[in-house]
Amino acid sequence: MNETATPEAPVKLSWVQRFLNTIERVGNKLPDPAIIFLFALLIIWVFSWLLSGVEFSALDPRTSAPIIINNLLTGDALANFLSTMVTTFTGFAPLGVVLVAMMGVGVAEHSGFINTGIKLMLRRTPAFLLTPTIILVAIVSHTATDAGYVLVIPLAGVIYYAMGRHPLAGIAAAFAGVSGGFSANFVPSGIDPLLQSFTQSAAQIIQPSMAVNPLNNWFFTSASSLFIILIGWYITDKIIEPRLQKTDIDGDTDDLPRLDEISRTERRSFYIASTVMLLGIAALIWAAWSDDSPLRHEGQLAVFQAPMMQSIVPLIFLLFWIPGAVYGFVSGTFKSTKDMIDAMTKAMNGMSYYLVMVFFCALFVAAFAKSNLGALMAIEGAQLLKNMALPSGVTIVGIIFLTAFVNLFVGSASGKWALLAPIFVPMLMQLGISPDLTQAAYRVGDSSSNIITPLMPYFPLVVVYCQKYVKDTGVGTLIALMIPFSVAFLIGWTIFLLAYWSFGIPLGLQASYIYPAG
Repeated sequence: MNETATPEAPVKLSWVQRFLNTIERVGNKLPDPAIIFLFALLIIWVFSWLLSGVEFSALDPRTSAPIIINNLLTGDALANFLSTMVTTFTGFAPLGVVLVAMMGVGVAEHSGFINTGIKLMLRRTPAFLLTPTIILVAIVSHTATDAGYVLVIPLAGVIYYAMGRHPLAGIAAAFAGVSGGFSANFVPSGIDPLLQSFTQSAAQIIQPSMAVNPLNNWFFTSASSLFIILIGWYITDKIIEPRLQKTDIDGDTDDLPRLDEISRTERRSFYIASTVMLLGIAALIWAAWSDDSPLRHEGQLAVFQAPMMQSIVPLIFLLFWIPGAVYGFVSGTFKSTKDMIDAMTKAMNGMSYYLVMVFFCALFVAAFAKSNLGALMAIEGAQLLKNMALPSGVTIVGIIFLTAFVNLFVGSASGKWALLAPIFVPMLMQLGISPDLTQAAYRVGDSSSNIITPLMPYFPLVVVYCQKYVKDTGVGTLIALMIPFSVAFLIGWTIFLLAYWSFGIPLGLQASYIYPAG
């Protein structure tokens, strides 16, 4: 019987897929991210010059004086720019974090330690639970400051590839958990007391004796973890991964693990190396256990001032470098110490493109801070919201959306809150809303838009991770991947907070919804 071939009917795309495809096309027509940062730097210079002579009535809460835009095109400013260019680059915080951590991870990766661990883990993890597991780990990584960016996100791509799924979906899911769900965590971290310090100072403008508990949002952020996992799971599996089906993997994936057999030597080497890692963790816990430990700050461990928190990146380096080296020498993948150094060198080779982007990113971030344009944007937006005198519930929504917008340009969570808290907290206290609820609203807005702004310092790094699998990944590709997460988090999380409030579920320790507390 003869069969006549019929042309395959074109797949009809939904409006969401068409919109995301448009975002990707337009975004990828933008210049290289390094050039985007260069253009942004030039724009900041021009606007600082145009607005430097304008008198603004808005008061800078940090100085109690009218906000002033600093002209970055004066002779002194340009001379300072040139003389500090090298230190601005080398002092850029994410640079050291990424390079130091990646050297340790590089040893663990190229020795085979990580690959064997992933294969063993995947044999025990049900396939349908992979996405929520990745997002959960990404959320918990907040406890170790920036560990999620340098560890969880790239490993998520490796894990998805090993499972035969699209690696960019894994990277997107982990990025959503690490950055989009930044304020969703059931494990207290250093960000809690950092934000609390600004909230308490702002509240004391109205009530000098006001005290705010550092864990005043802990119950809400814990409940938010479940929300972020469920929403992120649905978006990854139902929207992102189906959209990536026609995206070919054309990167260098020869050294990545697949679910093949694990040899006896690999198992033995992994268990020995893992034992070494666990002994190292046990030694660290023992060293930090006592209240007078040198790893603590005034007896506290989970504060930014504690040496323990400031040592997270070196600890990541050691906890992967040492087991990686042990695995390499036991398994035979490392024949000499030169092989170990070569593994670190390979890890740095993959960072060359990131170094170029970070150079321009560091210059832009420094100029934006010096100009005071970010402060002006945040303060004027807050004053506008205050002058609108909206009902308390609508004001909370306004705070969330304003924060999400400002976050597209000003990345630092603590930096934005230092500007916004002295306006929002006293304003809402006079409306009968507690500082605890105001801070919770800020955290929702601050997290939701992290994943769609190329100006976020770690955004270029995630682009580099994607390019390992899909060479022509650009800014538009990553933004298109992350927009569904960002929109869902912003709208859904806002509704979640309002519902949480309406049911009167406690926000955290010693927290309330109303001021003064009943």
